Amino acid sequence: MSSNGNASGEIFYPPEHIVRQANQPDPDAIHQAMLDDLAGTWGAIARDEFEWFKPWDKTLDDSEAPFYKWFVGGKVNIVHNALDRHAETWRRNKVALLWEGEKYEQRSYTYHQLQREVCRFASVLRAMGVNKGDRVTIYMGRIPEIVIAMLACAKIGAVHSVVYGGFSVEALHGRIEDSQSKVAITADGAWLRGNIVPLKEIMDEALQRAPTVQTVIVVKHTGQEVHMEPGRDLWYHDLMNLPIAETCIATEAVDAEDPLFLLYTSGTTGKPKAILHTHGGYMVGVATTLKWVFDLKEEDTWWCAADPGWITGHSYIVYGPLLLGATSMIYEGAPNHPFPDRWWDVVERHGVTVLYTAPTAIRGLMRFGDAWPNRHDLSKLRLLGSVGEPINPEAWRWYHRVVGKERCPNMDTWWQTETGAFMISPMPATPLKPGSATLP
Repeated sequence: MSSNGNASGEIFYPPEHIVRQANQPDPDAIHQAMLDDLAGTWGAIARDEFEWFKPWDKTLDDSEAPFYKWFVGGKVNIVHNALDRHAETWRRNKVALLWEGEKYEQRSYTYHQLQREVCRFASVLRAMGVNKGDRVTIYMGRIPEIVIAMLACAKIGAVHSVVYGGFSVEALHGRIEDSQSKVAITADGAWLRGNIVPLKEIMDEALQRAPTVQTVIVVKHTGQEVHMEPGRDLWYHDLMNLPIAETCIATEAVDAEDPLFLLYTSGTTGKPKAILHTHGGYMVGVATTLKWVFDLKEEDTWWCAADPGWITGHSYIVYGPLLLGATSMIYEGAPNHPFPDRWWDVVERHGVTVLYTAPTAIRGLMRFGDAWPNRHDLSKLRLLGSVGEPINPEAWRWYHRVVGKERCPNMDTWWQTETGAFMISPMPATPLKPGSATLP
C-alpha cells in the first residue's frame, strides 16, 4: 500500500489487485444502495445468497422500533446454510475447521465430517430431552467441540449460551441461572501457557446453586482426573459412541425471528445482560459483512484469533466463515507460548491468508520486537484486521509494516455484542488512515 501526506495525515491506498478482485469493489455504491432502499437491498442479498425453507412475508418490520424484526414469516435455520447446503456440493471435502492445540496437536474437519459430528451431537442432545427453545450453557476452551456444540444446539432449534472459558465461578453461575439452562457442556480443562484451566472444577462449583441443570456433558481434552457426579455427569466421547448418536438427522426449520443464542455483556457496569440474536437477520448480517470486509475467497485460510466465547468468535470464527463455505482456523493457546512467535509460526505453517485479531494482542506482540515475526514466511497473508477496541496508530503501523509487509490492508472493525456484526469498517477498496475505522 502506498501512502501520501505527512505523518499526521497519512493515507494508505490499497493495492490495485486487491481492489480489482474485491467481493465488494465499490463501498460507496453499496452504502448508497442501503441509504436508498435498506429493506430492498438486504432482501435481495438474503434471497440470492441463502437457502430458506419458506420465503418471508416482510423483509423488515419496523413498526415497534427500536425493536426491529427481519424476514418476518420466513422459515430458515442457520445450520442448514452453514453446513447442510455445503455438504451437498463439492465443498463437502473442503476443510471447514482447522484446529491446533497449544501442545501442537492438530485436527481438521471437512464440511462433510463436521456435518456428521454436529448431527451426532444434536441427536444426543435431543435424546436427553433438549428441544426447540431450550437453553444450553457451553463453557469450554478453544477446541473443536465448542463449535460442534454450538451448531448442534442451533440444528435442533435449542438456544446456546456460551460462557467464555476464562470467566469465574460467579460469572458462570449467574449466566446459567439467568438462562435457566437444563444442560451444561464443558471440558475437563483447557491448556493455557502450559497450565490447565480447571473448567470442570469451576462448573461443579457453579452448579451447586443452579438447580435447573440436569445433565453435564464433559469433553475429555487435557486428560487430568475430574470429579464426575453420578446421575448427572456424562463423558462426551461415551455419548458420541452410543447408537443414539445418529450421523444424519434433519435440521429443524425455525422462524427467522426464533432465538439462536444468548450472549451476556461483560457486566462491568452492573449485572450482565443477555443479548439475544436470531437465526434470520443475524445469519444474513454476519455472512455478508465477512464477505465484503474480509473479502473471503474459496482458497483462503481465515483465522479470527478471538475466543468462541465472545461475540467475535460466534460471528467470525463459527457462523460467518461456515456460512461462506470458508476454512476457519482455531488455535487453542496463548499468542506467546512457548515463544513470542507462536502466532507467526501458526500463520506460516497453516498458510493463513487473512488474520483478524485485537489491538491488545498486537500491542502485546509488538513488545517483543520485529525479529520474531521476521523469522517467518508471512507472504501468504493478504488482509489483516482488528477488533475489540480502537487500534492506536502506532500499533496499526507496526501491524501493517511488520506483519503485513506493507501490502496487506488492515480492516479495523467497530461493532458490539448487541449488533452481532460489523457496523463501522473499511472494505479492501477503502483508503485507510491509521487509527480510523473509516465509515459505517
